[in-house]
Amino acid sequence: MITADRALMKRVAAGDERAFADLVNRYSARLLTLAWRLLGNRADAEDAVQRALLRLFRSARSYRPEWAVSTWLYRITTNVCVDELRRRAGRPILQQAGEERAAGGQGLRFEEAAGGAGRRLDLKRALLRVPREAGILLALRYVDGLSYHELARVRGISINTVKSQLARGKSILRAALQGGER
Repeated sequence: MITADRALMKRVAAGDERAFADLVNRYSARLLTLAWRLLGNRADAEDAVQRALLRLFRSARSYRPEWAVSTWLYRITTNVCVDELRRRAGRPILQQAGEERAAGGQGLRFEEAAGGAGRRLDLKRALLRVPREAGILLALRYVDGLSYHELARVRGISINTVKSQLARGKSILRAALQGGER
């Protein structure tokens, strides 16, 4: 599959719209799941995936074949999501809450693993305490199953930084869920 993806990317770089459509069909659901998880609602996630795919198409010539196409797509999508989170950080909290309600109030999907409304709320609050980068790495590692090496490539950081950020994020989550940081 990696070889087929790289062949598709070569065709996309040459302007082949059919190859681009094939990549979109192959990866859009995974990218949407990732973006939804990072951004917290479907509308923003759909917008982010559209922006990521547009970036993919526009920058296909800069793709380096030593990367797996999936890793490159995760990197682009994660960067788009981080940009959106930074943009949100500049808006007042009440405005963000109103936009969430208008968008249907969809919460992070991986919260449901905690079970029960109270536990989901606890997990959501705990996740808010985790620094952005650690939260992104936690989602990519424990929900999408990316390896440390893939995480390092997606985020453009060293494997040791991946490990330390994951350990930090898990520690913060554990303390918050156990009532250590109320």
